[in-house]
Amino acid sequence: MKTFMAKAQEVEKKWYVVDVKGKVLGRAASEVAKILRGKHKPIYTPNVDTGDFVIVVNADKVVLTGKKLDKKMYRRHTGWVGHLKEVSYRHFLAKQPAKAFELAVKRMLPKNSLGRAMFKKLKVYAGPEHNHQAQKPEVLELNI
Repeated sequence: MKTFMAKAQEVEKKWYVVDVKGKVLGRAASEVAKILRGKHKPIYTPNVDTGDFVIVVNADKVVLTGKKLDKKMYRRHTGWVGHLKEVSYRHFLAKQPAKAFELAVKRMLPKNSLGRAMFKKLKVYAGPEHNHQAQKPEVLELNI
């Protein structure tokens, strides 16, 4: 028996629309990361980008459980000594809801060139509209 290895040019990529209104941020992000990686397909190969395109809508209506809105912090460093910037997720979600979801998914993908290629297939919108109707995306319901 031979092991099947998918080739990049033979992979068929589909478009999905995911509505995350009322969904928990981490659980929704992990499901989207799984689709971007291609782990939902039987032809999944770790060293080939077998994933699909994902359009996420209503990112501003995602929820966090418990007291995470105030206690969880988004941290970034400017590169200068002592310049660690911290913002609570309540303020971060209020200002940039799409970026909050993007970062949650990005940190679940591989940290290499393959992960960067997978991340480019993610399109996040704060509201319910998107401009990818020409690709005829299928509606995907997350089971979380």
